[in-house]
Amino acid sequence: MKQNTFKIKDKKENKGQKSGSGSGSIFSRFDKSIGGNSAENGLPVKYLPYVMFFVAIGIFYIGNSHYADKTTRKIDKLHQEVEDLRADFTTLKSEYMFASKQSEVAKKVKKLELKESEVPPFKIVVEKGEY
Repeated sequence: MKQNTFKIKDKKENKGQKSGSGSGSIFSRFDKSIGGNSAENGLPVKYLPYVMFFVAIGIFYIGNSHYADKTTRKIDKLHQEVEDLRADFTTLKSEYMFASKQSEVAKKVKKLELKESEVPPFKIVVEKGEY
């Protein structure tokens, strides 16, 4: 029986299967730039903490922007609600001021057969020893 051996591909065979530019695929160039010797070995383990750190920062950044957008929408909603309540308050205050005028009160109590006093009010003075 024959022994299993690895086949070594010639560079001439790879030139027929071009992908991208003449120096190989993007992944193989990336692997060579970070110190790997081929795309088969993958990313070296020594870079794993850095990759995980950048992934964690990315997730934090995305979550933080979602939280900021949600908070901004909530603030806008509350501003609108405050403006609506302010308008209601102004309307009710003006209605109350109008209804509490002397002429309006006189019109409302006329139905109860009450009349306005035509005699002005007077002050009652009590001497010190009288009471």
